[in-house]
Amino acid sequence: MDEVWTVRAGRVPYEEARAAQKRLEGARQAGEVPDLLLLLEHPPVYTKGRRSTPDELPLGEDWYRTQGIEVTDTDRGGRVTYHGPGQLVGYPIVRLRALTNRAAPASEQAWMNGRPSGSLKDEEAARIDIGEYIRRMEKVVIAALADWQVEAELIDGLTGVWTPEQRKIASIGVHVNRGITTHGFAINVNNDLRPFEWIVPCGIESCRMTSVARELGAERDLDAFATTVRDRFGEVYERAPVEVGAEELPERLWGIDALAGTAAALR
Repeated sequence: MDEVWTVRAGRVPYEEARAAQKRLEGARQAGEVPDLLLLLEHPPVYTKGRRSTPDELPLGEDWYRTQGIEVTDTDRGGRVTYHGPGQLVGYPIVRLRALTNRAAPASEQAWMNGRPSGSLKDEEAARIDIGEYIRRMEKVVIAALADWQVEAELIDGLTGVWTPEQRKIASIGVHVNRGITTHGFAINVNNDLRPFEWIVPCGIESCRMTSVARELGAERDLDAFATTVRDRFGEVYERAPVEVGAEELPERLWGIDALAGTAAALR
């Protein structure tokens, strides 16, 4: 079974994490690293996806900044969402072609394996598999929540993962470049939910948000929850998780110092 390096990076500013993802994306395309899963938190920030509109931040960006919440554009899909301390963010850096090879007939696998990386077939594989990739991500989140006695499900026509009472507990937004994924999912565990009330989360009017802590009545161990997500990710994506310390990555790969030396809540 192929490995997935799991990196618990602690609390990382959004733009620094984004730069690290780009570096790791290039390393994955070049075959320098296997698939990776970054698990981390962000300081308070609203991120605007490619389909965001100004009305999703109705109080104006300057007002949010006076509340100590940064506002930034991003290249992931989706609309506006919030990240903050106590929320578990997962960024898988995954080569979609590997998922295609697992599912494809032997003759098609041989055809694909005979093509160089970056070929048209790579692009086709990415288009074919992004739906399956997201479906697996939803399964990871739902299974991890179930392990912590939080029932969750999907709602037709709406993005993310929801409780049966139609409260949103996790958001999903991804980006694919040359068959490599970045961005991913955010699960509300112990984070303050009030910042969601000041926006139109994910472009969904009257969207009610919730968290593991709210559903269970008390905060939970974020690091232990991250371990559950790591294990479920390995199971669903058929990868063997290998823990790699954030401080080890710069030793293995140039240009990702942002993930080392952070004040880690995830250890």
